[in-house]
Amino acid sequence: MLFLLLPLLAVLPGGGNADGLKEPVSFHVIRITTFYNHSWKRNLISGYLGDLQTHTSDRNCSTIIFLWPWSRGNFSNEEWKELEMLFHMRCVRILEGMHRYSRELQFEYPFEIQWTGGCELHSGKFSGSFLRLAYQGSDFVSFQNNSWLPSPVAGNMAKRLCKMLNQNQHKNNITHSLLSDTCPRLILGLLDAGKAHLQRQVKPEAWLSHGLSPGPGRLQLVCHVSGFYPKPVWVMWMRGEQEQQGTQRGDILPNADGTWYLRATLDVAAGEAAGLSCRVKHSSLEGQDIILYWGEKELGPRLEMPRGGPQA
Repeated sequence: MLFLLLPLLAVLPGGGNADGLKEPVSFHVIRITTFYNHSWKRNLISGYLGDLQTHTSDRNCSTIIFLWPWSRGNFSNEEWKELEMLFHMRCVRILEGMHRYSRELQFEYPFEIQWTGGCELHSGKFSGSFLRLAYQGSDFVSFQNNSWLPSPVAGNMAKRLCKMLNQNQHKNNITHSLLSDTCPRLILGLLDAGKAHLQRQVKPEAWLSHGLSPGPGRLQLVCHVSGFYPKPVWVMWMRGEQEQQGTQRGDILPNADGTWYLRATLDVAAGEAAGLSCRVKHSSLEGQDIILYWGEKELGPRLEMPRGGPQA
């Protein structure tokens, strides 16, 4: 049953330098497989270094797709070809195995299986790994201390799957080695190969607009911040030097070019908007905060997002 594990880890090279990302740093692979019936399924596979997607795969698991020139880390083309073949073989066996055991495990079509696995480095040293499987969006089984354990809330189906997975301890030892040795070397290789990209500083752009009215006599003030890298950013509506605690920050979303986008809103009475400002702090600004005052510039929704626009 090792074929249930390796697709998470088949994109792992090695070697390098641990500079470049905020500590700690992790690499993880997410695979989501939807089984519509015995012959129709769909795969979505993504690999991430921290918050940055670095790898994906085609739907047939036959090709590893490198999303950045440095996503190959320190592996040669020949080594990647070998991993790609292994990746495809294990992916196919997963699909065959899930169909074969779906009746024994009482999985009813359609169903969805989600795998996530990876590891983390702190100060350049291995600090932990994880491998988890979810069924229909709920925790199902996880890999800990060289064996598979059922989730406490998963019931008998998870226990049966763990019993099958734990029948071959040699395969579990290989899985442990992939998580605790190969995966950390992948992170080091990516950090070394992608150092210039990962350490870059890109200044944000900011603008203000009206949001949807929250009610009669009230305004929603919107501060847009886009195109910044790295991801950590501080955005707050202010009155003078006083932070407005009603500021609501949305999720930080990716732009098409790998930079980030964020919006911060504040609901106020229409007569209280004067004197408010949006302040943006980011490492690329080197202490020179962006401050935009409400009403000083023409306001309105911006039709084009800079730098490619946020992606869903």
